[in-house]
Amino acid sequence: MPETLDFYLDFMSPYAYLAYQKLPDLADEFGLQLVPRIIDLPDAKKAAGNTGPRNVDIPPKIRYLKVDLQRWAQRYGVDLVFPTSLDSQRLNKGVFFASDRDMVSDYLDAAWSVAWASGADMSDAAVLANLARGLGWPEADFLAFVDSADAATRYEVSSMEAHERGVFGVPTMMIGDEMWWGNDRLDFLRDFLMQRRF
Repeated sequence: MPETLDFYLDFMSPYAYLAYQKLPDLADEFGLQLVPRIIDLPDAKKAAGNTGPRNVDIPPKIRYLKVDLQRWAQRYGVDLVFPTSLDSQRLNKGVFFASDRDMVSDYLDAAWSVAWASGADMSDAAVLANLARGLGWPEADFLAFVDSADAATRYEVSSMEAHERGVFGVPTMMIGDEMWWGNDRLDFLRDFLMQRRF
């Protein structure tokens, strides 16, 4: 069984979207199993004591971040369109539906495309139904699941487990007890993996 590289994410995070552009290849290169772990980012921040304003509520900061995001997207050669909504809960919960069908990688590709490559409203039922259809799933089943008590419970448990492990933001990557937070820490993660190789 390969060693796991845990990837904590919330689809509301553009930096998690960017990190995902590199992580699958990085995991393959070093023989790791990439394990996406979905969390509720606002809850994770509150649990860690981060009660400050959201980035989108700080005009100078969000102006800068939008420029920074485009720089990263250009470097990675991907599209990045700010979505019409950052309400990611339904899209996040869909990870569990995908997991039950052994289709997490397919789902992540499709969900990131919806959220940040095309900038669609990730909470919109029509957008979610179209995503499900593209993956070959019954739309009604998928929509019912993401609004279900089962999905809510699994989502809460996943977020709590992340908090207990010390996760306070996304993207967070972990190998054992080693943690890297942020798309701009992938080089440090690579350095760690290279040092272990020799």
